[in-house]
This record gives sequence, C-alpha cells and structure tokens, in this order.
Amino acid sequence: MGGTITAVSSNGVYSFTKPNRADITLLAGLGVEGDVHAGVTVKHRSRVARDPSQPNLRQVHLLHEELFDEVRGAGFEVAAGELGENVTTRGVDLLGLPVGTLLRLGDRAVVEVTGLRNPCLQIDNFRQGLLKQVVRRDADGTLRLRGGIMGVVLEGGLVRPGDPIGVELPEGPHVPLEIV
Repeated sequence: MGGTITAVSSNGVYSFTKPNRADITLLAGLGVEGDVHAGVTVKHRSRVARDPSQPNLRQVHLLHEELFDEVRGAGFEVAAGELGENVTTRGVDLLGLPVGTLLRLGDRAVVEVTGLRNPCLQIDNFRQGLLKQVVRRDADGTLRLRGGIMGVVLEGGLVRPGDPIGVELPEGPHVPLEIV
C-alpha cells in the first residue's frame, strides 16, 4: 500500500497558493521548513485568532492529485500547490486513511495523519464554483470534504517529487478523519 509524491510546495508568506519546489525539508514537530504554517502551535490565521496556544495539528497539508483529474472533468484546471498543499500525492486514498496513520515520505520523513483539511471560501476566490467540487454531499446527505488531509511531522527529512509514499495503518480500531 503506497503511492508517489508528484509535487512539493511551500510558501514563507500567507497566500492561498504555494509555489512548487524541487524539494522541501520536513522538520520534526514543526512542519515544512520555511513555510508560514510551520510551528509547534497553530499558524492558520482563523485558529490563531481563536486560541494561539493550540497545538499545530496542521503542520503538513497533503492533497491527492486525483482530485485535480476529477475537477478537470467539471471544467476546473488546478495544478499542484494551487490549493495550498505542501505535498501532492498519487496512488494513496488519503481521505480513506484513519487518524494516526503514518506516512513515510521519501527516505526518512514520517508524517502522522491528524485529520481533514476544512475547505474554505478562499477556494471559490481562487476559482469560482470550485468549492462545490471540493465539498460534496453523497446521495444520503453525508458531507464529503475532499480538500486533503493534515498531519504532523514525527521524523524530518528531505522530500522530493518522485519519492515513494509508504502507508502504515495504526493498530486497533480505526478512527475516521475529522476536521482539524
């Protein structure tokens, strides 16, 4: 069970999109080196406004490239980094992973999955109507958030496009992902 990293992105300033890089360095307990969202405590503006002492469970944002394929079918062109993710993947069902899954990225880095990204209105500011593609309801009314997952860095390391992704599921009953 695994996949591939197709792109890596970071930005040292607050911006919805993140430029692609040749590589990024993950730092244990902090996130992506030089990224505005790196840190022990929460860095997302809305969360800082509520409580700046919250632990940062959103150090790394991972997004499945398959989403780009799906939204392209609805007329939206989206490329890696444009939805603010740090790591773009292919071949891993990120949204189906349980809390506590370990993702081994490249040779050394390990990210523990903490939860779902909550897609926000900035997605529509980027591409009008795209939010409805990223947030959907199933036939039974169940809300499906498809904007990727968040994690914390357990072990740091260099991560590049083309690197493999190893998936290690947690022991015991699996807890489904919720917004963090």
